[in-house]
Amino acid sequence: MNKLDTALVTSALQEAGFSLSESIKEAGIVLINTCSVREHAEQRVLSHLGHLKHMKKSRPDLVVGVIGCMAQRLGDKLLEHEAVNIVCGPAEIPQISELIAKAVQDRQKTLAVTEKIRRKGSQQQRRALEKFESAYGIEDERIGGQAFVRVMRGCNNFCSYCVVPYVRGPEVSRSPEAIIEQIRKLADHGVKQITLLGQTVNSYKCKHGGRTWCLADLLEAAGDIAGIEWLRFVTSYPSEEFFDQIMQVMAGSPKVCEYLHIPAQSGSDRILSAMNRNYASRWYLELLNRAREIVPGISIAGDLIVGFPGETEEDFQATVNLLEKARYKNAFIFKYSPRPGTTSDRRLEDTVPGEIKQRRNVELLAVQEKISDELSRQFLGEQVQVLVEGLSKKPHLDSAEAHGNPQLVSRTATDYIVVFNGPESLAGQFVKVKIVKTSPLTLFGRLV
Repeated sequence: MNKLDTALVTSALQEAGFSLSESIKEAGIVLINTCSVREHAEQRVLSHLGHLKHMKKSRPDLVVGVIGCMAQRLGDKLLEHEAVNIVCGPAEIPQISELIAKAVQDRQKTLAVTEKIRRKGSQQQRRALEKFESAYGIEDERIGGQAFVRVMRGCNNFCSYCVVPYVRGPEVSRSPEAIIEQIRKLADHGVKQITLLGQTVNSYKCKHGGRTWCLADLLEAAGDIAGIEWLRFVTSYPSEEFFDQIMQVMAGSPKVCEYLHIPAQSGSDRILSAMNRNYASRWYLELLNRAREIVPGISIAGDLIVGFPGETEEDFQATVNLLEKARYKNAFIFKYSPRPGTTSDRRLEDTVPGEIKQRRNVELLAVQEKISDELSRQFLGEQVQVLVEGLSKKPHLDSAEAHGNPQLVSRTATDYIVVFNGPESLAGQFVKVKIVKTSPLTLFGRLV
């Protein structure tokens, strides 16, 4: 979501006459796009602002803006920071060019956040967001051939630990007409892969043309667009509604990638209830089994939180058991941290000591690593089709066999990362790679 917002803002500023700087030392304007989901993310922002405060002593004309969820959450408190000139929430980013121009011109501090975030925005605000999304929703040039398309904003689930509903607002689905037109435009630009985004993307629902569209309908319509080869979607909330339809479209369409990211968060029913997740662990595992029955070969990823208030060793063991049964391709595992304004922060004491959270985190990662390693080994000796993303950030293949080619990073349709040596010109292209070595998180290959 934040990668998309960053790309949209960058495009809007370039059209307004600004150019992107490679170095903070060369920049006249610095924007920090923020996330409030975890405390660590906000601490990093404050660290950056401390550095910028120091820079502004010798460069008083430097304009600093904070955009995104942290801006919406803290508002004028953030504007009080000595380094900050602009605070702009996610729903207000269509104004960003004007806010920056104003800050440069009159040097005044500016606040642009949504006052009543849980109300659906005014028609004017919704139109501005839609126009901004459609105008600047072009491919991310850093990853050739790929683009994100937002299909909905906000969240209505109110998981007790989560700040998202309070900074992103209620669920609002974009019209299928606007989404399909945007994807068609991206295809005309040479984009081959589209990732549909939503806080709970599988709850997409929009009345249009005399019927109600769901995510399955969007995937079918997008799959008919010439030039689009792969379609992905993230992130899904465990829910019966539309689930079978989405899986059936995935099974029936060669363009819909066989990958599902569907967080469980815990394996303990007691903790799931305290998290307000509205399902039991057994039902969740049955949902995964259904996905695997409808889409043989699907790869599934999940999220888990350790150290939620009141989590006992028995609760933690239930999460270990769920992880062993879920057999995720990979899992994002987090230590619970209280987020201000959430139900768990208001009503529950953060009772699990930090060292216990850390131990549980490490143990769970070890369980997942073993599962990931077993699943990766199945690819040894196989040929896979991949979409090349570009140069690998951490080259670690045998350079003797590279024939002067750099190391590239790519992904399979099932979201496995594959690295291999090849010409940089392959970025944004589909190629075949033979897997010659595996690790839990990476497959190593040779270009066929």
